[in-house]
Amino acid sequence: MGADNNRPHWELSEAIIGAAMVVLNTLKPGLSEKAYENALVIELRKRGHQVEQQRQFDVLYDGIVVDKLIPDLLVDEKVIVDPKVTENFTDTHLSQMMGYLAITGLQVALLINFKHARLTWKRVVRSQAHPRPSA
Repeated sequence: MGADNNRPHWELSEAIIGAAMVVLNTLKPGLSEKAYENALVIELRKRGHQVEQQRQFDVLYDGIVVDKLIPDLLVDEKVIVDPKVTENFTDTHLSQMMGYLAITGLQVALLINFKHARLTWKRVVRSQAHPRPSA
């Protein structure tokens, strides 16, 4: 999974999106982000994926911890997932995902929008994965 350098973790991304579609089709629009997040965790775990909620990562500046980064979901230690209930994704959402990828050293993040009857998503990919900055 994810061997294609042009589309890293593509199969995993598709699996996450498929699970999100099941969640939205089951719960329907109109709920909170947390409801969809929790349901997505259940669906992904049923499908055999390792899912962590709100795992904390240190944000380092000059080797000193200046903050904590807490992505909503981390799937199989490879893809950050951020469930949203919003009209549209904004530049702020995309920037946040790029920041998450930079801090975690991961390469792929998924924004998933449960706002409407039809699921929408945005796959955010850093051009090259780097090791997570160390203390």
